[in-house]
Amino acid sequence: MADVYVSGAGMTRFGRREESLLDLFVDAGRQALEDSGFDRVDQIYVGSMSTEEMTGEGNIASVVTERLNLLPAAAVRIETASSTGAAAISEAFLSISSGYHKRVMVIAGEKMTHLKTDRISHILAEVIAPQERAYGLTMPALAALVSRYYMWKYNISRRTVSMIAVKNHFNASLNPHAHFQKEITAETVEESKIISSPLTLYDCAPISDGACALVLTAEKGKVRITGIGQGTDYLALENRDSLTSFRATRVAVENAYRMSGRSPADVEIAEIHDAFTPFELVGCEDTRLFLPGQAAEALLDGTTAISGRLPVNPSGGLKARGHPVGASGLAQIVELVWQMKGKAGKRQVQKAGVALAQSIGGLATNNFVTILEAK
Repeated sequence: MADVYVSGAGMTRFGRREESLLDLFVDAGRQALEDSGFDRVDQIYVGSMSTEEMTGEGNIASVVTERLNLLPAAAVRIETASSTGAAAISEAFLSISSGYHKRVMVIAGEKMTHLKTDRISHILAEVIAPQERAYGLTMPALAALVSRYYMWKYNISRRTVSMIAVKNHFNASLNPHAHFQKEITAETVEESKIISSPLTLYDCAPISDGACALVLTAEKGKVRITGIGQGTDYLALENRDSLTSFRATRVAVENAYRMSGRSPADVEIAEIHDAFTPFELVGCEDTRLFLPGQAAEALLDGTTAISGRLPVNPSGGLKARGHPVGASGLAQIVELVWQMKGKAGKRQVQKAGVALAQSIGGLATNNFVTILEAK
């Protein structure tokens, strides 16, 4: 199996953007090409969760390839709900590691803010189980169910959950690509509008626009992808084996650790899917970075801060960097690449030799874990 390296990275600012989705794709793609020093690739993997419903555009992979002047490169669109960006990386990794391609681009994005919130909520709800949707359940409502049970099982206080948002907003305040670039207090979180108890507005990732891109190659570089894992689970929560842990992540991370030859003790920095603040704690435990019920203590004692032993979501996470759903899984890896190359600016961590990204698709029905190493 051939080694796979990251040779270029690019990202637009996330947030409310006036540009079209295609313009955002082109911006991110050109940045990644310039960073890589390449002007051609063999294949393009385009990640976008729902362009037909969000922007009315189809055949997006072909259009992006043309707009980037990369014809006649092969092009395909990837979609696995909110883990779409990570899925695109997985497919690109396999194409190079198999020897089929030498250089590929992975590009992911979403345009969401032009739609009303109720329309976005309807689109996002289409990825959950039909029988749960039929009873009026939404993504935040199901996440609230998981969050409440997790908090009860491990005796996690409301204030502790608030500190996840506080940490990630601080990190995002140092990130020029983030949707939110200001600090908040725990009181801000707790006094904001209740979305679905116990989750408030500041416990939920925002509706965002944005795009990001990577160029992968078989040629040696400074950052190598050493492990990728994927796992799935039942759509309906009623069929799951746990409400405080996601089997899809547990399966994905074991596959990633096995492929990379690494263990949780080796990981020095992580980007964890925190579309809802308690999911950061669940993700840290599912990836075995902390034992069950102990991620909250690591948060409170500063272990997961930028200056801590194991920084988690130095980008600001989905919570504060923003969450253009199709882009988020790839944005995590772009952040880790920048950290490993020492290009993260004011949010640069001290050690980033081995990095882990965990991405959730839907309500944890199609999850990915990616491990990268600095060379």
